[in-house]
Amino acid sequence: MSSREPAIRIHRIHDGPAPGGGMRVLVDRLWPRGITKERAGAQLWLKEVAPSTALRKWFGHDPARWDEFRRRYRAELDDNADAVERLLEIARRAPLTLLYSARDEDHNQAVVLAGYLRERLEKES
Repeated sequence: MSSREPAIRIHRIHDGPAPGGGMRVLVDRLWPRGITKERAGAQLWLKEVAPSTALRKWFGHDPARWDEFRRRYRAELDDNADAVERLLEIARRAPLTLLYSARDEDHNQAVVLAGYLRERLEKES
């Protein structure tokens, strides 16, 4: 891998496609309400990499639970090598945009996942 910064972006799916986003992967366990597959513009729906249903429900997008959510979700990612590797393979070849549907742009699984993937790629270089 080159020494360039990995091009991993996050984008709220309800905001429509962003230019230059590369491969667009939806990382929600559930398909977003009110979004057609055409509007989503996702080339892949990798629900296996999303937080478990139990963790998602526990978190409930409560910012007070953010630090603990991050810790628990990262532990789930550590145990989810196949799905993580699939995203890493994409990111090694081209820009990657992780799509999510949460309203909170700062406290959602795509934020955690993007950081996790960037750390993994940095360790490889």
